[in-house]
Amino acid sequence: MEKVAFRMVLKPGMADEYERRHDRIHPELVALLKGAGIRDYSIHLDPETMHLFAVLWRPRAHGMDALKDHPVMRRWWDAMADIMEVKPDNEPVAVPLRTVFRLD
Repeated sequence: MEKVAFRMVLKPGMADEYERRHDRIHPELVALLKGAGIRDYSIHLDPETMHLFAVLWRPRAHGMDALKDHPVMRRWWDAMADIMEVKPDNEPVAVPLRTVFRLD
């Protein structure tokens, strides 16, 4: 298993809406993420910067790369595009984060 961390950015004033939408996440999206091998996925908000910090675990042989082409993922991205920074195709701008410290 490998840990993956990345940063995304919410638009100002959208923290409550972001959380509300995740409280109602579609079961088919949850199944898709789990089917791609994603485990222990959490997203954390820095309210001062509106930066989201996400971390997840996945097996080395994961299916995450195919998620961007799946209709369920595309619908989720389209539904979230109005409240966060996204690319032209509505994929969230996700900046990979490098681990600089770890305590086992």
